[in-house]
Amino acid sequence: MTRRILLVAHPRRIEAQQFAGVVADQLHAAGLQVALLPDAAEATILGGSPNIVTVDPADPARGCELVCVLGGDGAILRGAALSRGTEAPLLGINLGHVGFLAEAEREKLVETVERIVAQDYVVEERMTLEVTATFDGEVIARSWALNEVTVEKAARERMLEVTLEIDGRPLSTFGCDGVVVATPTGSTAYAFSAGGPVIWPDVEAMLVVPISAHALFARPLVIGPQSAMALELFADNDGSAVMWCDGSRTVKLPSGARIDVRRGDTPVRLARLTSWPFADRLVAKFDLSVTGWRGAPRRNHGGPGTSEHL
Repeated sequence: MTRRILLVAHPRRIEAQQFAGVVADQLHAAGLQVALLPDAAEATILGGSPNIVTVDPADPARGCELVCVLGGDGAILRGAALSRGTEAPLLGINLGHVGFLAEAEREKLVETVERIVAQDYVVEERMTLEVTATFDGEVIARSWALNEVTVEKAARERMLEVTLEIDGRPLSTFGCDGVVVATPTGSTAYAFSAGGPVIWPDVEAMLVVPISAHALFARPLVIGPQSAMALELFADNDGSAVMWCDGSRTVKLPSGARIDVRRGDTPVRLARLTSWPFADRLVAKFDLSVTGWRGAPRRNHGGPGTSEHL
């Protein structure tokens, strides 16, 4: 059976396409088949290659052993939508800035493809969120997120009035610019910028972070994975709100809408090339200062937490 890799890269970014060409050539030389989405096949130079197959956009990862994304966190989140619910794990190669979801950097491109060919990686599952928005008892939107679900005011000059509910009980009512509900994976993204804590990925929890809230009790909350969280928008809010899922999938919300968020039933599977502790990933991605550390050096990997890097 032919091994197939779904390759995802921005069709209008020259750099991404150049790297995609290198990856495709290396995979093909190793006997693997490279698959592209139809829009990418039409818009890129790779689409004309006889070594490329085009996948069904309704089920793009079918028959693929891996989804490989070239880009930053935004591109990797879009790749997660392609791999979620399939057996194909997701592996990101960072072409952006921080690239917290990425497993490899562009400087290690050739080595990374060699690892893909050898299937030299482990797969871990990351929890997701499922969200349902209703109005007058009618469902107006259903979606999901790997990083976060965000409800924000639609107009800059307006304040959003919301009631926060946890496990069917009201907790607090306040005015704010919005509320972020994040997974541990998303705790280093928008929730982090809004003042939330970093949660280790193996902790099963949901994070609730109000944005610029006008209230005495509007602190970030970490709630259990089995809890149910909801936001109710005041019916007399002067203006509508917007719900964002992973910063891309968006829905306009009318005043009086209700947004229910719970742990998702379908995780996202990530391919991992290293076994670095999460603390080392934080140090590397955020360029944290650890000068002066005198702890025991890591003996097995030589990542950013070893004494030789301090």
